[in-house]
Amino acid sequence: MTANEILNLLPYSEPFLFVDTILDIDKNSSRGEYTFPEDAFYYKGHFKDYPVTPGVILTETMAQIGVVSLGLFLMSEKITSNQPFKIAMTSSEADYFLPVFPNEKVEVISQKIYFRFGKLKCSVEMRNAKKELVCKGIIAGMIKQ
Repeated sequence: MTANEILNLLPYSEPFLFVDTILDIDKNSSRGEYTFPEDAFYYKGHFKDYPVTPGVILTETMAQIGVVSLGLFLMSEKITSNQPFKIAMTSSEADYFLPVFPNEKVEVISQKIYFRFGKLKCSVEMRNAKKELVCKGIIAGMIKQ
C-alpha cells in the first residue's frame, strides 16, 4: 500500500485530519508530517492572546500518523476503500516538552512495539522543524472490520 493510498483511507476529514504527508512507512515504522494551520478551531481561546496547540491535538496527530497510518499499512491486504472498518484508540501515554504554535510543521516518527489481533501499540515521538523533541509517548489502537 502506498502513502497516498493510506492518506485516502484515513477515516478523518477537515478539521480533524492531522496528516499532510506520509514520508516513510514499512512493517515496523512510519514517519509523516503535519503543519498546524493558523486558523485552526482549537487556537480560538487556547490560550487567550497566545495560541498554543493543545496537548490532546498533539496526541491525536501522533496517533493518526504513528498508529492509524501504520495500522492501515499492516492490514493493507484486508482493508480496501470499499470495505468498511472501524478504528479506535485504546490507550495513550504522552509527555510534552515544547509548545507547538500556529503554522508550525512537525514530524512524527513511530516504531511498532507489537501488532496482534488487530491491536497495534507504538512508541511515537514528535519533533519540530529544528528536530527538537516536542512530545513522545506510547499509543495503542485497534482496527476492526
